[in-house]
Parts: sequence; C-alpha cells; structure tokens
Amino acid sequence: MASTAGRPSRVAKLPPRERILDAAEELFQREGIRRVGVQAIADRAGTTKMAIYRHFETKDALVAEWLRIVAAEYQAAFDRVEAEHPGRPREQILGLARFIAEGLPAISHRGCPFINSLAELPDRSHPARQVIEAHKARQTRRLVAMCAEAGLPDPEQVTAEITFVLEGAQVSTQNGSIDRAGDRLLRIVEGIVDRHRSPLGASRAPTG
Repeated sequence: MASTAGRPSRVAKLPPRERILDAAEELFQREGIRRVGVQAIADRAGTTKMAIYRHFETKDALVAEWLRIVAAEYQAAFDRVEAEHPGRPREQILGLARFIAEGLPAISHRGCPFINSLAELPDRSHPARQVIEAHKARQTRRLVAMCAEAGLPDPEQVTAEITFVLEGAQVSTQNGSIDRAGDRLLRIVEGIVDRHRSPLGASRAPTG
C-alpha cells in the first residue's frame, strides 16, 4: 500500500474497502490492534462505522483480512525468488533471507505485524491468529521444499535453523539489540545452508 503520493490524495482515490484496509493497517501498526477502535478506523478512512461493517462483519474480520494481505506479500516473495532463480534452490533460499533483511529497517520502528499481533491475540481460535498460523505453516512447507530440492540431508532441520534466524533477526531489530542485523542475517543463513551442504555438515545432521 506504500506510495510516493501524499496519503490524503492517494487514499481519496482508493475504493471504500481499500481505504478502510489502508487506514486499519496504519493504525494497527502504529497503535496496536486492541487500542484501535472501529470509529478511529472510520475517521482515518474518511468513512463511517456502518460502512466498515458493510465490508467487514466484525473488527476481528477486518484484522484477519489485513493480516491475510500481509501474509500474501510474504508468499509473493517465495514466488518471486523461485521465478528469479529457477532450478537454483540455494539462491532461492538466500533470496528469501535478502527479502527479510531488506524489510528490517521498517521493522525497526513499526515492528513485525505477525509478532505484534500474536502478542495481542492469545486466543488461538481468533480468526486473525488462525491466518498467521496458516501462513507460517505454509511458509515452513515451502522452505522445506526448497531445502529438499537443494539436496540438504535434513530439510526440516535446516528450515528450523533458518526460521529461527529469520524471526530472531526481526525481534532483535525491533528491540534494537543487534546492529547491522541485515548483513549478519544474510551471512548466517548462507553459513547454515553451506554447512549442511558440506560432507561434514551432512555427517552431523540429525537422523531422527
């Protein structure tokens, strides 16, 4: 939803549903899900609560749709690296790490939308939390497939290590504890992949 145009002129050109989602994204990212009411979203979108409920049955449904859009952006990154590096799974994996690394500056002042939302949604039956969990499971499956295609001896273990690093980098960036997190992230992921590709790494891979 980013654009070089000023927000008021840009948002005014959006259809009502997209204006609502744009406003919700900005407010949820800045203030959190629980603190933002439907009226605040309506005011920011230049519409009414009634209009919001015409498009989204509940606030929870609006939150879930926002996170569904965010998840789609991450899944699009998988599609993009696969298209850019056909038949080269190692480069695909490193491309995903680069995608996360390039997004770290935004996380430094806004936080990861998934991490932030999970902290506010302890109920696993919440529709937005279900969106996040389904997205994470799908992301894991795709990364396991890349690792398997790369010929790594234990794709699930490699995926776990890479996932820990990717998500840890986001948290560390959010709390400001590690400098040059993006550069470090790329080097660590490359090291994980190459270690598991080497005969020594393969011999040490878990067999369970």
